[in-house]
Amino acid sequence: MADSSGRAPLQTVDRALSILLSFTERRTDWGVTDLAKEFDLDKSAAQRLLSTLAARGFLHADSTTRRYRLGPALWRIASTWERRGGMASLVEPLLAELADASSRTAVFALADGSYVRCVAAVDGGTSPMRDHPLVGELYPAHAGATSRAYFAFLSAGQRQQLMYHRPLAKFSDLTALDAAEIEADMQKVADTGWAYSEGEYDLNTRALAAPVFVAGRPIGSISIGEHKREQLGDIRDHLDDLLRTAQQIGGLLSAHAPQRRTHA
Repeated sequence: MADSSGRAPLQTVDRALSILLSFTERRTDWGVTDLAKEFDLDKSAAQRLLSTLAARGFLHADSTTRRYRLGPALWRIASTWERRGGMASLVEPLLAELADASSRTAVFALADGSYVRCVAAVDGGTSPMRDHPLVGELYPAHAGATSRAYFAFLSAGQRQQLMYHRPLAKFSDLTALDAAEIEADMQKVADTGWAYSEGEYDLNTRALAAPVFVAGRPIGSISIGEHKREQLGDIRDHLDDLLRTAQQIGGLLSAHAPQRRTHA
Protein backbone atom coordinates (compact mmCIF):
# COMPACT_ATOMS: atom_id res chain seq x y z
CA MET A 1 0.00 0.00 0.00
CA ALA A 2 1.52 3.34 -1.07
CA ASP A 3 1.02 6.78 0.48
CA SER A 4 -0.25 9.87 -1.36
CA SER A 5 3.19 10.42 -2.92
CA GLY A 6 3.22 6.92 -4.38
CA ARG A 7 5.97 5.68 -2.08
CA ALA A 8 5.61 2.51 -0.04
CA PRO A 9 5.43 3.09 3.74
CA LEU A 10 8.25 2.03 6.04
CA GLN A 11 7.36 -1.57 6.82
CA THR A 12 8.22 -1.60 10.52
CA VAL A 13 6.45 1.69 11.18
CA ASP A 14 3.43 0.54 9.20
CA ARG A 15 3.24 -2.70 11.18
CA ALA A 16 3.50 -0.88 14.50
CA LEU A 17 0.70 1.50 13.53
CA SER A 18 -1.41 -1.38 12.26
CA ILE A 19 -1.07 -3.04 15.65
CA LEU A 20 -2.22 0.11 17.44
CA LEU A 21 -5.17 0.47 15.06
CA SER A 22 -6.19 -3.14 15.67
CA PHE A 23 -7.31 -2.41 19.24
CA THR A 24 -11.10 -2.06 19.46
CA GLU A 25 -13.85 -2.32 22.04
CA ARG A 26 -13.89 -6.06 21.42
CA ARG A 27 -10.15 -6.53 20.94
CA THR A 28 -8.71 -4.92 24.07
CA ASP A 29 -5.46 -6.85 24.38
CA TRP A 30 -2.97 -8.95 22.43
CA GLY A 31 -0.63 -11.78 23.34
CA VAL A 32 2.52 -12.44 21.36
CA THR A 33 1.28 -15.70 19.84
CA ASP A 34 -2.15 -14.48 18.70
CA LEU A 35 -0.70 -11.22 17.35
CA ALA A 36 1.92 -13.13 15.35
CA LYS A 37 -0.80 -15.35 13.87
CA GLU A 38 -3.16 -12.46 13.09
CA PHE A 39 -0.51 -10.35 11.35
CA ASP A 40 1.44 -13.23 9.80
CA LEU A 41 4.63 -12.50 11.78
CA ASP A 42 7.13 -14.78 13.42
CA LYS A 43 6.91 -14.71 17.22
CA SER A 44 10.24 -12.93 17.70
CA ALA A 45 9.18 -10.08 15.40
CA ALA A 46 5.81 -9.81 17.17
CA GLN A 47 7.56 -9.73 20.55
CA ARG A 48 9.93 -6.96 19.42
CA LEU A 49 7.12 -4.84 18.07
CA LEU A 50 5.00 -5.19 21.20
CA SER A 51 7.87 -4.60 23.61
CA THR A 52 9.05 -1.53 21.68
CA LEU A 53 5.57 -0.01 21.74
CA ALA A 54 5.34 -0.79 25.45
CA ALA A 55 8.74 0.79 26.15
CA ARG A 56 7.47 4.03 24.59
CA GLY A 57 4.20 3.93 26.54
CA PHE A 58 1.93 3.21 23.59
CA LEU A 59 1.13 -0.19 25.09
CA HIS A 60 1.07 -1.53 28.63
CA ALA A 61 2.43 -5.01 29.31
CA ASP A 62 0.61 -6.97 32.00
CA SER A 63 3.29 -8.86 33.90
CA THR A 64 0.81 -11.51 35.06
CA THR A 65 -1.02 -12.34 31.84
CA ARG A 66 1.82 -11.31 29.50
CA ARG A 67 -0.69 -9.55 27.31
CA TYR A 68 -0.56 -6.01 25.98
CA ARG A 69 -3.16 -3.26 26.29
CA LEU A 70 -3.23 0.33 25.07
CA GLY A 71 -0.91 2.55 27.11
CA PRO A 72 -0.81 6.08 28.55
CA ALA A 73 1.09 7.64 25.64
CA LEU A 74 -2.06 7.39 23.54
CA TRP A 75 -4.04 9.22 26.23
CA ARG A 76 -1.47 12.04 26.26
CA ILE A 77 -1.61 12.38 22.48
CA ALA A 78 -5.42 12.29 22.41
CA SER A 79 -5.66 14.86 25.22
CA THR A 80 -3.28 17.22 23.44
CA TRP A 81 -5.19 16.82 20.19
CA GLU A 82 -8.52 17.50 21.88
CA ARG A 83 -7.24 20.54 23.81
CA ARG A 84 -5.97 22.00 20.55
CA GLY A 85 -9.44 21.63 19.03
CA GLY A 86 -8.43 18.67 16.89
CA MET A 87 -11.89 17.22 16.26
CA ALA A 88 -13.51 20.60 15.63
CA SER A 89 -10.76 21.72 13.26
CA LEU A 90 -11.18 18.55 11.21
CA VAL A 91 -14.95 18.75 10.74
CA GLU A 92 -15.57 22.52 10.65
CA PRO A 93 -14.78 22.94 6.92
CA LEU A 94 -17.40 20.32 6.06
CA LEU A 95 -19.88 21.85 8.51
CA ALA A 96 -19.30 25.26 6.93
CA GLU A 97 -20.15 23.89 3.48
CA LEU A 98 -23.35 22.36 4.85
CA ALA A 99 -24.27 25.53 6.74
CA ASP A 100 -23.76 27.64 3.60
CA ALA A 101 -25.71 25.24 1.39
CA SER A 102 -28.66 25.02 3.79
CA SER A 103 -28.54 28.52 5.35
CA ARG A 104 -28.95 26.76 8.71
CA THR A 105 -26.75 26.05 11.71
CA ALA A 106 -24.75 22.84 11.22
CA VAL A 107 -23.85 20.79 14.31
CA PHE A 108 -21.58 17.79 14.81
CA ALA A 109 -22.23 15.87 18.04
CA LEU A 110 -20.50 12.87 19.59
CA ALA A 111 -21.94 10.22 21.92
CA ASP A 112 -21.56 11.08 25.61
CA GLY A 113 -23.36 8.54 27.81
CA SER A 114 -27.11 9.12 27.61
CA TYR A 115 -26.54 12.28 25.56
CA VAL A 116 -24.78 13.47 22.46
CA ARG A 117 -22.44 16.44 22.97
CA CYS A 118 -21.90 19.21 20.44
CA VAL A 119 -18.19 19.38 19.56
CA ALA A 120 -18.45 21.74 16.59
CA ALA A 121 -21.07 24.11 15.18
CA VAL A 122 -21.13 26.54 12.27
CA ASP A 123 -23.89 29.08 11.67
CA GLY A 124 -25.26 29.60 8.18
CA GLY A 125 -27.59 32.20 6.73
CA THR A 126 -28.32 35.48 8.46
CA SER A 127 -29.44 34.28 11.88
CA PRO A 128 -28.08 31.55 14.22
CA MET A 129 -30.37 28.84 15.54
CA ARG A 130 -29.62 29.84 19.14
CA ASP A 131 -28.56 33.04 20.86
CA HIS A 132 -25.80 31.25 22.79
CA PRO A 133 -22.78 29.12 21.78
CA LEU A 134 -23.67 25.50 21.05
CA VAL A 135 -20.29 23.80 21.54
CA GLY A 136 -20.42 21.71 24.70
CA GLU A 137 -24.22 21.51 24.80
CA LEU A 138 -25.64 18.11 25.71
CA TYR A 139 -28.67 16.78 23.79
CA PRO A 140 -30.72 14.15 25.69
CA ALA A 141 -31.28 10.78 24.06
CA HIS A 142 -35.08 10.96 24.13
CA ALA A 143 -35.64 14.47 22.76
CA GLY A 144 -34.72 15.90 19.39
CA ALA A 145 -33.33 14.79 16.06
CA THR A 146 -29.69 15.49 16.91
CA SER A 147 -29.61 12.79 19.56
CA ARG A 148 -32.16 10.41 18.00
CA ALA A 149 -30.07 10.15 14.82
CA TYR A 150 -27.37 8.49 16.94
CA PHE A 151 -29.35 6.49 19.50
CA ALA A 152 -31.62 4.95 16.86
CA PHE A 153 -28.66 2.97 15.55
CA LEU A 154 -27.81 1.37 18.88
CA SER A 155 -29.45 -1.87 19.89
CA ALA A 156 -32.63 -1.77 21.97
CA GLY A 157 -30.64 -3.26 24.84
CA GLN A 158 -28.03 -0.50 24.66
CA ARG A 159 -30.75 2.14 24.69
CA GLN A 160 -32.38 0.45 27.66
CA GLN A 161 -29.16 0.72 29.65
CA LEU A 162 -28.45 4.31 28.64
CA MET A 163 -31.88 5.91 28.56
CA TYR A 164 -34.48 4.27 30.75
CA HIS A 165 -32.73 3.85 34.09
CA ARG A 166 -33.62 7.40 35.16
CA PRO A 167 -36.63 9.72 34.86
CA LEU A 168 -36.88 11.35 31.43
CA ALA A 169 -36.97 15.15 31.47
CA LYS A 170 -39.86 16.96 29.79
CA PHE A 171 -38.59 19.92 27.77
CA SER A 172 -41.88 20.87 26.10
CA ASP A 173 -45.36 19.52 25.52
CA LEU A 174 -43.93 17.75 22.46
CA THR A 175 -41.32 15.76 24.39
CA ALA A 176 -42.11 12.03 24.36
CA LEU A 177 -41.71 10.33 27.75
CA ASP A 178 -43.29 6.94 27.06
CA ALA A 179 -40.66 4.29 26.28
CA ALA A 180 -42.84 2.53 23.70
CA GLU A 181 -43.42 5.79 21.81
CA ILE A 182 -39.72 6.66 21.94
CA GLU A 183 -38.75 3.22 20.68
CA ALA A 184 -41.23 3.52 17.80
CA ASP A 185 -39.62 6.82 16.81
CA MET A 186 -36.18 5.21 17.04
CA GLN A 187 -37.27 2.44 14.69
CA LYS A 188 -38.53 4.96 12.13
CA VAL A 189 -35.15 6.69 12.15
CA ALA A 190 -33.31 3.38 11.81
CA ASP A 191 -35.52 2.51 8.83
CA THR A 192 -35.13 5.84 7.01
CA GLY A 193 -31.56 6.74 8.01
CA TRP A 194 -32.38 10.25 9.24
CA ALA A 195 -34.34 12.08 11.95
CA TYR A 196 -36.54 15.17 12.06
CA SER A 197 -37.80 17.03 15.11
CA GLU A 198 -39.70 20.19 15.89
CA GLY A 199 -39.98 21.59 19.38
CA GLU A 200 -39.15 18.38 21.29
CA TYR A 201 -35.98 19.67 22.97
CA ASP A 202 -36.26 23.40 22.28
CA LEU A 203 -39.80 24.55 21.57
CA ASN A 204 -38.53 27.28 19.24
CA THR A 205 -36.35 25.17 16.93
CA ARG A 206 -36.56 22.39 14.36
CA ALA A 207 -33.78 20.11 13.23
CA LEU A 208 -32.84 17.49 10.66
CA ALA A 209 -30.13 14.97 11.57
CA ALA A 210 -28.26 11.92 10.31
CA PRO A 211 -25.95 9.42 12.01
CA VAL A 212 -22.19 9.44 11.54
CA PHE A 213 -20.56 6.02 11.26
CA VAL A 214 -16.89 5.17 11.70
CA ALA A 215 -15.83 1.67 10.68
CA GLY A 216 -19.49 0.65 10.61
CA ARG A 217 -20.21 1.85 14.15
CA PRO A 218 -22.33 4.92 15.03
CA ILE A 219 -20.31 7.54 16.91
CA GLY A 220 -22.62 10.56 16.86
CA SER A 221 -24.66 12.68 14.50
CA ILE A 222 -24.64 15.68 12.23
CA SER A 223 -27.61 18.00 12.09
CA ILE A 224 -28.88 21.25 10.69
CA GLY A 225 -31.20 23.39 12.76
CA GLU A 226 -33.18 26.57 12.54
CA HIS A 227 -35.21 28.88 14.74
CA LYS A 228 -38.91 28.80 13.95
CA ARG A 229 -38.88 32.53 13.32
CA GLU A 230 -36.93 31.89 10.12
CA GLN A 231 -38.88 31.41 6.89
CA LEU A 232 -36.39 29.42 4.82
CA GLY A 233 -38.58 26.72 3.34
CA ASP A 234 -38.72 23.08 4.41
CA ILE A 235 -35.52 22.09 6.18
CA ARG A 236 -35.95 18.56 4.83
CA ASP A 237 -35.18 19.85 1.32
CA HIS A 238 -31.53 19.69 2.41
CA LEU A 239 -31.58 16.00 3.34
CA ASP A 240 -29.23 14.99 0.50
CA ASP A 241 -26.66 17.61 1.58
CA LEU A 242 -26.94 16.40 5.17
CA LEU A 243 -26.49 12.72 4.30
CA ARG A 244 -23.54 13.48 2.06
CA THR A 245 -21.83 15.50 4.79
CA ALA A 246 -22.44 12.74 7.35
CA GLN A 247 -20.75 10.27 5.02
CA GLN A 248 -17.83 12.66 4.41
CA ILE A 249 -17.25 13.18 8.13
CA GLY A 250 -17.43 9.45 8.76
CA GLY A 251 -14.81 8.87 6.10
CA LEU A 252 -12.61 11.63 7.50
CA LEU A 253 -12.67 10.10 10.97
CA SER A 254 -12.20 6.50 9.84
CA ALA A 255 -8.68 5.25 10.42
CA HIS A 256 -7.11 3.06 7.76
CA ALA A 257 -7.86 -0.55 8.59
CA PRO A 258 -4.78 -2.54 9.55
CA GLN A 259 -3.60 -5.09 7.04
CA ARG A 260 -4.02 -8.55 8.46
CA ARG A 261 -3.52 -12.07 7.33
CA THR A 262 -6.54 -13.62 5.64
CA HIS A 263 -7.27 -16.96 7.25
CA ALA A 264 -8.65 -19.82 5.24
